[in-house]
Amino acid sequence: MSAFIYDAVRTPRGKARPDGGLAALKPQQLVSGLVRAMAERGADVSKPDALILGAVGQIGAQGGHIALISKFDAKLPDETAALSINNYCVSSLTAIGQAAAAVVSGQARSVLAGGVEMMSRVPFMADNADYYADASYDRRTRYIPVALAADRLAEDSGVSRAELDQAALASQQRTAAAEGTPLVASRIALGGLNQEECARPATSLDSLSALAPAFVALGDDYHDALGGRVIDHRHTVAHAPPMADGAALALIGAEDAPARARIVAWAESGGDPAQSLTAGFTAMQRVLDKARLRLADLDRIEFMEAFGVTIVKFMRDFKPDPAKVNVGGGHIAKGHPMGATGAMLVSSLLDALDACGGRYGLVVATGASGVGSAMIVERRRSPMAKKDTP
Repeated sequence: MSAFIYDAVRTPRGKARPDGGLAALKPQQLVSGLVRAMAERGADVSKPDALILGAVGQIGAQGGHIALISKFDAKLPDETAALSINNYCVSSLTAIGQAAAAVVSGQARSVLAGGVEMMSRVPFMADNADYYADASYDRRTRYIPVALAADRLAEDSGVSRAELDQAALASQQRTAAAEGTPLVASRIALGGLNQEECARPATSLDSLSALAPAFVALGDDYHDALGGRVIDHRHTVAHAPPMADGAALALIGAEDAPARARIVAWAESGGDPAQSLTAGFTAMQRVLDKARLRLADLDRIEFMEAFGVTIVKFMRDFKPDPAKVNVGGGHIAKGHPMGATGAMLVSSLLDALDACGGRYGLVVATGASGVGSAMIVERRRSPMAKKDTP
């Protein structure tokens, strides 16, 4: 038995501040808005067996079992099970993978899966977990903020400031060029927001090169966890995905006929917590092996820009065709609503495959402290895009 994606939709990303484009809404309202949009697009969301929702900050507005609250807000049947999960920034790709596993195993007929993050309401690290500052862990497993991990990885990997600037510019340019094209066909306007609010279309290499490294003070704060290492800080705010509000949702089921895509393979991986942002590469290799495919076999790739170093390292070390990667822009430009990120990439990937008439697509997501997830899909139909579009 296979698992299929009937539809996958996403919100635009709003700025994570009180006057952001989505900030007036509640997290569950983003989810229920996407459920309604799916129904309007023709998907049968009336009786899902489960709603699986990723969210990293499960406190405050996102506490109290956000999947269950979203189920109520979307007026899904009482019998629909609800599951809230936190797997850091790969949470919603994990949710889609778990939905596929439930379908393939026969435990579910159809599942809604995705994620939500309202960082205007629940800021980064708002749960104040003991782990973030617990010095009893050995240095290898001590928590290091992702920004520091990115700077350390850039230094260790020899990723230059010039390479980071080029990656940031490409993300902004492609995001701007995607507006008004089929590459945003499954992006659903909510709360009056109908575009990527965090994007900076006027970005230039001159403006990028003028910025100073942004995380020097953070290195001082985590001096002990870094073992006294003084990092050559390279990432600026322009190389970091902006904190954002957003949600994304996919409907997964076992019936082929109405599907937009088939899930070919899904893989998750842990990784060296000291390397932090490298587990996505391991998950990618695993999913390619499972699917018996090579990067060259893929028509489109959505690779999470978890700071500039990850996309630079991917392009340099694996040498994919640049014309196939993040064709509609990436997280550096659009923003990073943590628990929603993986599902947003899935929705973007289906739009990108539809736009080019491609067959196979890959999503790769990575997160802090060594978490990674990857998925390969095979496109089945393109209900809203023409083959000859960019």
